[in-house]
Amino acid sequence: MSTTIVRTADLEQRERHADCMERIADEESREAFAELFEFFAPRVKGYMLRLGASESEAEELAQDVLVTVWRKAGMYDRKQASVSTWIFRVARNRRIDVQRRTNKPALEPDEPMLQPPAAEQPDAAVSRGQMEEQVRAQLATLPQEQLVLLQAAFYDGLSHSEIAEAFDLPLGTVKSRIRLAFARMRGGLDAPE
Repeated sequence: MSTTIVRTADLEQRERHADCMERIADEESREAFAELFEFFAPRVKGYMLRLGASESEAEELAQDVLVTVWRKAGMYDRKQASVSTWIFRVARNRRIDVQRRTNKPALEPDEPMLQPPAAEQPDAAVSRGQMEEQVRAQLATLPQEQLVLLQAAFYDGLSHSEIAEAFDLPLGTVKSRIRLAFARMRGGLDAPE
């Protein structure tokens, strides 16, 4: 019998909280908000402490969650969840957001990855240009059957299997032709000028 009384009291409290949410959403009732705040603020703070928040962080998060309750009460649907479930879901999500922000390392302005690339030295630019010219010349000497496979691999980024499927060739043939193309180009690039 005492279990029935407890369940009835719990159901009455759940209904009362749901009514408060509706009054906040419909009328911006400060009294309804005060009632929810008084009930949930210490519970949300305790929840935040159990999740590892510091005392001040837990207090701040609890207030933030309840401000969200005030602002977004209209999004609550009593048919979907109890008020406590809805509020603690908001609290959990807020805690996750805070953890994500604090776990991101701060970027240093001197971070090498954030710096623009250094200007290419003139002799390096000339050397690179000459190498590109030699590679283009060697590509032009390749038989068409090797050139198209090499282009598919490097310009289109296809794997050997994808090339074999696209050109309807056996995988071994694709690998052989690409290997022969490399050997031919290497021989042309290594040759003295």
